[in-house]
Amino acid sequence: MAKYEKTDAAIRSLTPEQYRVTQENGTERPGTGAYLDNKEPGIYVDIVSGEPLFASADKFESGCGWPSFTKPIEPAHVNELRDTTHGMIRTEVRSAHGDSHLGHVFPDGPQDRGGLRYCINSASLRFIHRDDMEAEGYGDYLDQVEDVA
Repeated sequence: MAKYEKTDAAIRSLTPEQYRVTQENGTERPGTGAYLDNKEPGIYVDIVSGEPLFASADKFESGCGWPSFTKPIEPAHVNELRDTTHGMIRTEVRSAHGDSHLGHVFPDGPQDRGGLRYCINSASLRFIHRDDMEAEGYGDYLDQVEDVA
């Protein structure tokens, strides 16, 4: 079993935007995230800890301006916390091991897929293409990535 953790080296390697989002609870501007329009098969992992978070099979186009997913690939890797900032009551999503701010979850996702929309900042993610998953140690998750060939 891989070990996922937040390290000083990982934090130092973040870009200013990745740091602002993951470590300071920031939000990238809508429509600007690197993975918003990514339709490649693979998984999304925490940019800090590498823990698997979301699968391409669960990604959908929500029109909200951020990558959206119907569910986490590994629920134990995602913590959901009450967030009352900015005059709203929302549910913040953080990675369990890296404690990175990922985004928020809302109850307005596709009803036929559970009804949730995990609205996630690209800056908090690293995408691993299906073809690279085995080599990078994520082969156990291949069955959760659809084959879109």
